[in-house]
Amino acid sequence: MKKQLETTWNLDNIFPGGSESDELQAFLDTIEQDIQRLEERLKADNFASAGERQVQPLVELIQDISARLIEAESFAVCLTSQDQTDQKAVQISGKIKSLNAGFASASIHFDQLLTQIPDNRWEVMLESDVIWQISFVLNERRTRALDRMLPELEALAADAAVDGYHGWSELYDAAVGRLRIPFEENGKLLLLSAGQADNKLHSPERRLRENVFERWQNAWSEQAELCALSLNHLAGFRLQLYKHRGWDSVLKEPLEINRMSEKTLQTMWEVIDRNKEVFLRYLQRKASLLGVDSLSWHDVEAPLGEGGKEISFDRAAGMIVEQFGKFSPQMADFAEMAFERRWIEAEDRPGKRPGGFCTSFPVSGESRIFMTYGQTLDNVGTLAHELGHAYHQHLMNGLPEMLQNYAMNVAETASTFAEMIVVDASLKMADNVQERIFLLEDKIQRAVTFFMNIQARFLFEVQFYKERKSGLVSVDRLNEIMTEAQQKAFRHSLGSYHPYFWASKLHFYATDVPFYNFPYTFGYLFSTGLYARALEEGPGFADKYAALLRDTGAMPVEELARKHLGADLTRDDFWQAAIELLIKDVNEFLSLTKTRE
Repeated sequence: MKKQLETTWNLDNIFPGGSESDELQAFLDTIEQDIQRLEERLKADNFASAGERQVQPLVELIQDISARLIEAESFAVCLTSQDQTDQKAVQISGKIKSLNAGFASASIHFDQLLTQIPDNRWEVMLESDVIWQISFVLNERRTRALDRMLPELEALAADAAVDGYHGWSELYDAAVGRLRIPFEENGKLLLLSAGQADNKLHSPERRLRENVFERWQNAWSEQAELCALSLNHLAGFRLQLYKHRGWDSVLKEPLEINRMSEKTLQTMWEVIDRNKEVFLRYLQRKASLLGVDSLSWHDVEAPLGEGGKEISFDRAAGMIVEQFGKFSPQMADFAEMAFERRWIEAEDRPGKRPGGFCTSFPVSGESRIFMTYGQTLDNVGTLAHELGHAYHQHLMNGLPEMLQNYAMNVAETASTFAEMIVVDASLKMADNVQERIFLLEDKIQRAVTFFMNIQARFLFEVQFYKERKSGLVSVDRLNEIMTEAQQKAFRHSLGSYHPYFWASKLHFYATDVPFYNFPYTFGYLFSTGLYARALEEGPGFADKYAALLRDTGAMPVEELARKHLGADLTRDDFWQAAIELLIKDVNEFLSLTKTRE
């Protein structure tokens, strides 16, 4: 690699000129025209006697429009993230949302037309040379259309959702954006944003965490009525939509989106529950090391000491490429290319949005990674995580666009796998026992988040939706449901909980996918199972891993595991093998810290 890497990304090869790009405007105008052309063709078509010659051109147009919409949306996200004051970029985002709504309406119409094709003609069409490769997705779309309302009603629901369903989510976002939490530091009174306060909740200083957490709770209690109103109406919209579709279970849609069965979900949670005892011992040991009888909510994700040595961006890049190369030369070459071609925005400067992400440009065949690099080991892990996402998309390039739409649960698989490669390498390179303890604890802490914190979110939503069917759920009751869910997930092991977590967690208010929780745990544990296989099988596993990632948009997760791993996700074996790898880390942590209590 170059001796010194740039820490800002290059967007000009996508659309030159940023938010003032004439090429981008022309690109959007063409998309709008093609959506109108698609709508006209759909209105004119009758699929009762349709075959490959009628369906194929529409499929090609839909895939082309979808890829270009993702390209434009990704570019707008990059613009608004790198500079939150770019109002032109905000306007572009609004334009793209409008185009997406029109395309979604046309897609609903197309899917409904597919249901008009008789079954015998449908089977023949799917076997044709052009259609067979995307037959899984077309079958999926046709089946889902049969399970929904009439197309005009689905289109009406989608249109009403813009100012209704999505509007409640935007109201929540606006409220959070205005939230300010008073905090005194160095004799000065600061008004912290939600993001700034959340960062302080992860401070190694316990008194600081206690202080901030108390103010954090107070701030959310003041916003609770508004948050409860938003949450109730978001859930109410979904429940009404499900009722009119004839759906009984609130898990039907999220499971369908994630292409997994309820049996797989239940098995995963059951195996996690059976193995919690060792993680509870870890929580108790951490409490001892912090000098308390039991951990409070704000202690669970707190670091044990300082983060250790600083790691420059160039050194981080070198570490990642080197460690990726030990698993897969192809993966290392990709990462090196991403660094050298400036696909990564990592500069630490004001004006950027918080957090990190990876977004794809399917037309250009590229990806972009956004983060603020602070020279910590945690940042190195985040960088590897996002590069895992980018590598996943890189492997999908060249496939039909419909096969590139993989779900959130498997999207989190590649990223977590890449992070594990680097985290384990960092453990091996630890300079001393204290640094190894710090790194082990950080790794185990992530497992606790997926097994307990996210499980609590899942349990909360299941109970909340059950009670929401009978009417609005009050703030007090939401607090009770949240606390009960946390107590169950953590097995009553904590000294205090976070009753207002339902208000403070953005994921409960997301409208792109419902139940924005269990897919994270699936992705984490599935990737851990893959990592266990990689350790067992050695270098030959890299090609198998790449093939699995390429198939993530082409089949349900159960078939994916059967085809590439010979595993049955509805049985315990695979999940247990994954957890065993993590249990080894906990046992080592308990052994290393035995004399340090």
